[in-house]
Amino acid sequence: MLYHLSQWLNQTFDVPGTGLMNYLSFRAMLAAIISMLIAFIAGNSIIKWLQKKQIGETIRDLGLEGQMQKKGTPTMGGIIIILAVTVSALLVCDLTSIYTILLLVTTLWCGAIGFADDSIKVFKHNKEGLSERGKLISQFALGLFIAVMMCVSTSIHTDSIVTTIPFVKAHEFDYSWLSPFSGQMGVYWTWGLYMIIIIFVILACSNGTNLTDGMDGLSAGTSAIVGAVIGIMAWLSGDVIDARYLNIMYIPGSGEVAIYMAAFVGSLIGFLWYNTFPARVFMGDTGSLTIGGVIGVSAILIRKELLLPVLCGIFLVESLSVLIQRYYFKYTRKKYGEGRRVFLMAPIHHHFQRKGIPEPRIVSHFWIVGIILAVSTLAILKIR
Repeated sequence: MLYHLSQWLNQTFDVPGTGLMNYLSFRAMLAAIISMLIAFIAGNSIIKWLQKKQIGETIRDLGLEGQMQKKGTPTMGGIIIILAVTVSALLVCDLTSIYTILLLVTTLWCGAIGFADDSIKVFKHNKEGLSERGKLISQFALGLFIAVMMCVSTSIHTDSIVTTIPFVKAHEFDYSWLSPFSGQMGVYWTWGLYMIIIIFVILACSNGTNLTDGMDGLSAGTSAIVGAVIGIMAWLSGDVIDARYLNIMYIPGSGEVAIYMAAFVGSLIGFLWYNTFPARVFMGDTGSLTIGGVIGVSAILIRKELLLPVLCGIFLVESLSVLIQRYYFKYTRKKYGEGRRVFLMAPIHHHFQRKGIPEPRIVSHFWIVGIILAVSTLAILKIR
């Protein structure tokens, strides 16, 4: 709204200073500052409201150090993140941009899924929350919507179904190369494959961050690092000179993704003020599902989805640890009559906790690994 107001004032009355909103750098910094301030200021009031409503985390005793001390800590703190990023984006982003619209839809959609899940856990005292099938169907619906928009919207850079991939010349990969068909059938096959990949990325990111949210500051901190890198890549992709220099795909209008991600990172940093050890509030599924959805959709919008296994390596390992633990347990129980485990506990951050490593040290080490992966992701854009 501030962006559109400044545009109107600049064009109608030529008000001095309104031209600043034309600069992506200024708007990105403003978006980050606004979202941080909202999280700082509103966070305390929201936490008090959650405490008043007795919306506290129910803890199942798993024998982890310091676990039971967290009982009663307010959950659903993801409301702070959603409020901060949404208000900041509405004020600073170009609301006519398809990129802004899709990211706002993603934020509110995933936030609604997470809120429903947390509400069932808290108010109906059902620890399982929303059914796994219900979550997946809701996430699938969002993935399908984003996939269709990527395919049909004339406002999105869709000259061909090309994405960014490292280690190859020009850093570009055309999905049509995978098509076994030619002609119109090949076109349909390629679009179908691309839509499946989009849906998979959104499901994987959303659930990956959800599994990572098991320690104070772990999910918010690693997600802020990922969001910062996606914002940088969106910025570079939206500038024709930078894109040509780095030899990456130029995507007109993707600068709005950079501004949205600045607001996203700012909201996470503001949330960390209350979520670092010992946490005063947990984000709950309201926050974790939203964070994953935004990361997945933003990467898709700037055609960097194939870089996510590196950039989101923390989320990938967390998810794999759960899958490996689950299926190995089932396999050994069927084969030997007794289930066996690969890890002491999954997700893998609890494995290290079982080893006696203090929670703050695990979180800080995961942050360091996240930074290494982030720098590596940016570095491989120059390797070819």
